[in-house]
Amino acid sequence: MAEKTAFVVKTAIALWVIAGWAFPNPVQAQKMSGNPILPGWYADPEGAVFDDRYWIYPTYSDAYERQVFLDAFSSRDLAKWKKHGRILDTTAVKWAHKAMWAPAIIRKDGRYFLFFAANDIQSDAEQGGIGVAVSGRPEGPFTDYLGKPLLSTFHNGAQPIDQFVFRDADGQYYMIYGGWRHCNIVKLNDDFTGFEPYEDGTVFREITPEGYVEGPFMFIRNGKYYFMWSEGGWGGPDYRVAYAIADSPFGPFERIGVVLQQDPAVATGAGHHSLIQAPHTGDWYILYHRRPLSETHPNHRATCIEKLEFDEQGFIKPVHITFEGVVKNRLKK
Repeated sequence: MAEKTAFVVKTAIALWVIAGWAFPNPVQAQKMSGNPILPGWYADPEGAVFDDRYWIYPTYSDAYERQVFLDAFSSRDLAKWKKHGRILDTTAVKWAHKAMWAPAIIRKDGRYFLFFAANDIQSDAEQGGIGVAVSGRPEGPFTDYLGKPLLSTFHNGAQPIDQFVFRDADGQYYMIYGGWRHCNIVKLNDDFTGFEPYEDGTVFREITPEGYVEGPFMFIRNGKYYFMWSEGGWGGPDYRVAYAIADSPFGPFERIGVVLQQDPAVATGAGHHSLIQAPHTGDWYILYHRRPLSETHPNHRATCIEKLEFDEQGFIKPVHITFEGVVKNRLKK
């Protein structure tokens, strides 16, 4: 009987590992977040810190026709996450009917602006693109801000998806976006209702680095502009995150190398990330999605977290994906 019980336990543990979920010991579980950190299929996580909460705004990862809403998650410690369901859906966005993707959020003047892509348009003749929703609270509910897409056309070959909103050191807001291996940066006007031209009269400036596919992200550290993006195919094992560093948000961005990628012993398809920095400790974390080893469906993706670190020269150290995740880091009220 004892041998049978031991066999059952060992088999259960093996199945958990094969499925790509962590099975930590009790002590470890008390200190670590574990990976994945969100229950269910979620991808393209956008991280933020608002007041005394960490936030994640992901894509609900399912067939495009079922991607008709966005959820959010909040946490005090990076480990225990509270779900805020349907903070935005297609009933509030009349021009959207599928494929609500890759939200990006920014707080400005006491309001929360949620940028999102919808409808996966393939040409200028189709309705859809990048929209904006607004709320007085980070958990929503959000309402359609413009009643139409903010951007619904292709420029420089970039599909209008995967938007990231970046606040420069001088207070100027930019939207960095693009699929189909092209990335543009546009200058947002003060109320986020449109774009302002650059000094040369152009509006859409291309900053595509070598290897870029989608999922742009930018941040400033020690006066340098770090630009990160996803490479490879989102549905395959070669999905990964690479980066470059420049002196300006316009580059030029020369590819330095890969930061995050699959580990065949842990999970595949690791990519489409964002970063958060704990304000009280300065620690950096990378949020990303990956596919458990037991899954082959491209939409079966789970959101995870790892520590992000820099070397003495300011380069990003390669991130190793784990089942353990990160040590809990509680925000103070």
